Amino acid sequence: MARIALLTPAAHNPYVRVWGPAFDRLTAALAGAGLEVVSMEWPKAGNAEVDAVLPLLAWGYHQDAADWLAMLDALEARGVKALNPATVLRWNTTKTYLADLGAAGVPVVPTVFADHADDAAVARARAELGADTLVVKPQVSGGSHETVKLSAGEKLINGPSGAAMIQPFLPSVSGEGEISLLFFDEVFSHAIGKVAKAGDFRVQPQFGSTIGPITPSAGALAVAEQVLAATPGPLTYCRVDLIRHPDGSLRVMELEAIEPDLFLEHAPEAGAVFAAAVKRAI
Repeated sequence: MARIALLTPAAHNPYVRVWGPAFDRLTAALAGAGLEVVSMEWPKAGNAEVDAVLPLLAWGYHQDAADWLAMLDALEARGVKALNPATVLRWNTTKTYLADLGAAGVPVVPTVFADHADDAAVARARAELGADTLVVKPQVSGGSHETVKLSAGEKLINGPSGAAMIQPFLPSVSGEGEISLLFFDEVFSHAIGKVAKAGDFRVQPQFGSTIGPITPSAGALAVAEQVLAATPGPLTYCRVDLIRHPDGSLRVMELEAIEPDLFLEHAPEAGAVFAAAVKRAI
C-alpha cells in the first residue's frame, strides 16, 4: 500500500486549528483508492519517509515563503516525489507565473508587478492599466492576505509588506463571479462558481461569498486548457480560476496548483477521480 503524507499547516500558524475536517474528507477519498494517508506539518516534509507528499493542506505556507521553498529543495534533493512536482509547486508559489502564462498567449488578468507596494507604484499601475479602481496583492499570497482594493485617489494602507502585484478591479466578481475549473490528471472534473458578496471583491467563503456547482462554457474550458498546456510540468490536480474582463473575455485570475480547495463535496464522483489520479502519479 502506497503511503502519502498529506501536508498540513505549520504548528505556529493559526490554520493549525482548522485543517481537521478537510483532512478527513481528503483521506476518505484517498483511502478509497487503497492509499495510506498520514498527516505531516509542511515544514517537516523535507525529511518525509513516504512514497509521496501532497501539499493540499499546507495552508499558510505563503507566510513563510523562504522556508517553503527550502522544503521543496529538500524534497528534490532526497528524491521524494511531490504531487504536484516540486518544480511546478515552486513556479506556482510566486504569482509572477501569470506573466509566464501571458507570455505563452494565455489570456490573464492584466497585472503590474512591483518590487514594493507604495503610492508611487500604485500610480504607475493605474496609468498603465487605465483603471481607477485597483486590487493590490502580495506576489506570494493566499486567502486574500494583505490584499486591498483601492478606489481612485485612495492611499495604500495595510497592503503587501513585500513584492506586490496590482490588477484592475473587475466588477464581474460580484456579478457572474469567478469560474473555478477543477482538473485531475489534466482532465476536467467539475466546475464551481464563486460570487463575492455585494460591495466586496473577495470570493473566499469567510467573506460571505456564494459558492456552488456550475456548468462551464466551452470558452471557459478552452482557456483552462491553454493554462494546462503552458504549465511547466504535469499536474495531478489543479484549479483554474477565471473571471470576466469588461471587454467580455474570460481571463485567468489564478492557477492553483499547491493547496486549492477541490470542492469535492460539489461533485459526487470527484473524490474517486482525484484519488485515482494521485495513485497513478505515485
